[in-house]
Amino acid sequence: MSIVSASDVRKAYGERVVLSSVSFTISAGERVGVVGRNGAGKSTFARILAGREEADSGTVATRRDATVVCLDQVPKFEGNPTAIESVESGLAEWKTAFARYEALSGQLASGDGDQEALLEEQAALGDAIERLGGWDMGHVAQAMLSHVGITRIDGHVQTMSGGEQRRVALAKALIARPDLLVMDEPTNHLDADTIEWLETFLVEEYGRALLLITHDRYLLDRVAQRTVEIADGEAFSYDGGYELYLEQKAERAALAQRTEQNRQNFLRTELEWLRRQPKARGTKQKARIERAETAIGMKKPVKEQTADLRVDVARTGKTILEARDLSVAIGGRTLVNGLTLYLTEGERLGVIGRNGTGKTTLLRALLGQLEPEAGAVNIGRNTKIAYFDQMRTDLKDDETIFDNVMGDQTFVKFGDEVIQPYSYLGRFAFDKYQLRQTVGSLSGGERARVALARLLRQSANLFVLDEPTNDLDVATLASMESMLVDYGLTALIVTHDRWFLDRVATSILAFESGDVTQYQGNYSTFRRLRQARLAEKAAEATVSAPAPKSTAPKPVAAKPKKLSFKERKELEGLPAAIESAEAQVAELTEQLADPAIYRDGADKSLKLNKALDAARAEAERLTERWMELEERDA
Repeated sequence: MSIVSASDVRKAYGERVVLSSVSFTISAGERVGVVGRNGAGKSTFARILAGREEADSGTVATRRDATVVCLDQVPKFEGNPTAIESVESGLAEWKTAFARYEALSGQLASGDGDQEALLEEQAALGDAIERLGGWDMGHVAQAMLSHVGITRIDGHVQTMSGGEQRRVALAKALIARPDLLVMDEPTNHLDADTIEWLETFLVEEYGRALLLITHDRYLLDRVAQRTVEIADGEAFSYDGGYELYLEQKAERAALAQRTEQNRQNFLRTELEWLRRQPKARGTKQKARIERAETAIGMKKPVKEQTADLRVDVARTGKTILEARDLSVAIGGRTLVNGLTLYLTEGERLGVIGRNGTGKTTLLRALLGQLEPEAGAVNIGRNTKIAYFDQMRTDLKDDETIFDNVMGDQTFVKFGDEVIQPYSYLGRFAFDKYQLRQTVGSLSGGERARVALARLLRQSANLFVLDEPTNDLDVATLASMESMLVDYGLTALIVTHDRWFLDRVATSILAFESGDVTQYQGNYSTFRRLRQARLAEKAAEATVSAPAPKSTAPKPVAAKPKKLSFKERKELEGLPAAIESAEAQVAELTEQLADPAIYRDGADKSLKLNKALDAARAEAERLTERWMELEERDA
């Protein structure tokens, strides 16, 4: 059963057509991801489906009893509620149903009214309560706020940061469990652990229809059952998540290219024939002319406009950036304690951690914007820093794209190459008609591209990027990833985007439980190493804990069976085999610690990580077998 169905929807702003003829249906319980370049109309598409904006033409039909909630990029709150009050307001439908159910129970107990009608209504309410989350919802609001990282549940939302307000709005939307939840960039301002929790919740617990606009490619891949791309005013639907979308889109592009090539060949043949023919033509000849005219009038495939990010890399000195025994504190609270860090050429250090742990504060200390509590920071004499501020504070909303990027400059220089402004801005997927738009009228992703255009016009050799992936479309993210890897850039990157970190990071600096720890490798490697570390700590705690005393009689152990001749020969060869397996583990670990491994992308490091996992498993298997045989041989 469909919840929302749209047919031939058209929407334009002035002369700019955003949606030309879009038809779309979302069914109950279906999870749909929406992708497309910045400014393509994804948010407009979502607002029209949610009933928040009117289409210029076409129809949008919503199932009569369906509830639709839209989680905006910039949430609005009525009045000034506390976080817990705001989230509990999302339970309004549940509270109404529960109160009515209780009232009906009272009537049934006293024998008042039409008992059969009351029982029928109570059964329907019971189904509604189950659909809205179950019978015990009193504690759920507080738990939901905890899941999204809000600790000040009694804090008023108007006193909170934009990121905190987004997380409160997310908790409220999730707890409401509408028939269709439209989420516009829900992972902005969420840390990686919270995003992983959100993925699990949406897939395993939520159970309602979702329309998910996001640049988080892991989230799309793990949550979306169908992916819709908004491009050139149309909606193209693909089965599956992000990976299947890429495969099917590549097939569609290849088909369009072959179709266009066939059209061009047909036109060339027909035009040559037409030029050779006399003026008077028969019916068959006229039909052939009509076919040619139809082919001429066919719409050519539109070339996709994507960002092409390039950079002028300055020469690097021996020292790029160093921190020795660095401690950073804010308001008497120590965020970083005794950090020593040496950034080498080509190293791309991903900085991750929960919101509020001090990631941006650390960047400010490393850049010299904040005096450290202890320790020292040494920036190399030849180090030229390009800093991408997550708040985009350098942008002037009342000025145009052109003026924001170019300022007083009349050209951009990359080494010996001189680039004209229109050509330079075209690399960031801005056409000449957009350049006179004010920055204040742009979407979040378009603003991010303006900030990137400002950043990359300068020569630099150290790139400090604070949440660079927020709001950017996946095509621009892919271009940024290629730039960082292909140019072998040295970078400090604060981001929650796990796909991005898997593609570009050569090491991870993790804020965890009051410590700041550096791990070699990308995000997936960090996650595996952290899990192994936590498992090791848990095992140590279990071993050190005193065993409970038991009054039960001790079981009599069965006498182990003696080794066979074959097993004895196996035992003799196991020490050498274990030593060889451990040497393989050490060699692979050393290779993964080399930053150069990650400069050519993630493929090589992923293969090495798989080989390392296999080598560790083999070493563990051999050791366990040796212990088993050794015990039996004792």
